[in-house]
Amino acid sequence: MFRLPDSWVWDFWLAEDSGTYHLFFLHASRALHDPDRRHLRAAVGHAVSKDLITWEQVPDALVHGDSPSFDQTATWTGSVIQGPAGDWYMYYTGTTLTDGKLVQQIGLATSPDLYHWTKYTGNPVLTADERWYATGEEAPWQDEHWRDPWVFADPDGDGWHLLITARGVTGPLDDRGVVGHARSADLLHWEAQPPLSAPGAGFGQLEVLQLAEVDGRQVLIFNCLPGEYSAGRRATGVHGAIWAATAASPLGPYDIAGAVPLTDERYYVGKLVQDPQGAWVLLAFENIGEDGDFVGALGDPMPLGWDGGVLAVSRPR
Repeated sequence: MFRLPDSWVWDFWLAEDSGTYHLFFLHASRALHDPDRRHLRAAVGHAVSKDLITWEQVPDALVHGDSPSFDQTATWTGSVIQGPAGDWYMYYTGTTLTDGKLVQQIGLATSPDLYHWTKYTGNPVLTADERWYATGEEAPWQDEHWRDPWVFADPDGDGWHLLITARGVTGPLDDRGVVGHARSADLLHWEAQPPLSAPGAGFGQLEVLQLAEVDGRQVLIFNCLPGEYSAGRRATGVHGAIWAATAASPLGPYDIAGAVPLTDERYYVGKLVQDPQGAWVLLAFENIGEDGDFVGALGDPMPLGWDGGVLAVSRPR
């Protein structure tokens, strides 16, 4: 487990370079006392490991910007990719709280070595397009949901893609979670595209997306707690927190309505990663403890694989 004595740890993303895993994670001081307050105090921490179990904390990667920057309130979840010239690109969520509405936009930072990061002068690189994406609705969905960018190279070599946590503009308010999408030819300039999924799949939001190919099969990982399900999904009695949806290709279609839960609410924000031996495992942060309180620490890897056509993890302890 990776636990900080003075801070809660929650959402995270990974990069691997020459046998070293780099963990980038959101954290905020436990001096806040109430973990629900952590979101508007989040910075991006950094730790490294050789085995995904023992982690060494190193200096933080990013903190929020000064007013009036797009990330003046907090820096939230992102992802990292290595560019063609060998440098690293981190796409992350910048937040600004204005008149009770939390606006979320996508920013970029770059690094030569994964340790030293510089924010791009052209930030934000991507904002929600109102043609396809909600930019503020009724409570509890009044915020602008445009976050958690997951970057990957086009499978045919035609630039790069971002998958984004977003909400559509049609359907019941509790059932508008969609896979937002953007494209770029150069990793710097991005253009929003129509969503790669439709509202109505049973989720109010699809948080912290990840695309992976596990043993030759594409899978889309997303996260949604019971409080953000649609009324119809709640009625089924099938509850989970980390979800896996099969994918026909990296760009879909994705079977989000048929997604299966990998864990319950004890764990959140799952990431699939190959360990040093090449085996697939699930990493997640420990969310709810036995006492019902928020934990805020990264758990140890959980073995994972296909059980017939269903992705499953070994039973969490």
